[in-house]
Amino acid sequence: MLGITDLKVGTKIQIDGDPFVVTWNQHSKQARGGGVMKVKIRNLETGSVLERTFQGADKIEEADVAYRRAQFLYAQGGEYQFMDQETYDTVSLMREKLGDAVDYLTDGMEVDLLYFGQNPINIQLKPKLTFKVIETEPGVQGDRAQAVMKPATLETGKVVRVPPFINAGDGVVVNTDTGEYVERSKQ
Repeated sequence: MLGITDLKVGTKIQIDGDPFVVTWNQHSKQARGGGVMKVKIRNLETGSVLERTFQGADKIEEADVAYRRAQFLYAQGGEYQFMDQETYDTVSLMREKLGDAVDYLTDGMEVDLLYFGQNPINIQLKPKLTFKVIETEPGVQGDRAQAVMKPATLETGKVVRVPPFINAGDGVVVNTDTGEYVERSKQ
């Protein structure tokens, strides 16, 4: 069991039988009362976000989650197939469970399968991934204004905003949590 001071960003907890991860927390203490922890938590199965407030004496159950390395094989209809690297079993997850992660999947990509108990429920991508730009407007020589961004289509079909000096064929690093351009790929 966890106390409210253990609720830090990234902590995985279980509420009413569902696994959640803490995405934001704020601890406060009132004059004579006990401490209070306000948190935003994301459901690891559905992706929905909730706000909860825990009192000082509350005990929170830690979620039984584990990660295992897997390789993305292919998508068929709304199902995405992964191969568990330990057991070589094929794991199928529905698009609804994966959310925005499907916008970054490429054939053969390694991901972390998230298990809740013995059931695979979702995947976790690396925070920064490199993709090839397939299509974008050509940059104009001398147009280097820092705030100007243009749309670019990645090899996965995802559209991100990139600086004007990025051209089709360039590699870019994208933050998979926010979907934002980070930098030009050094490769």
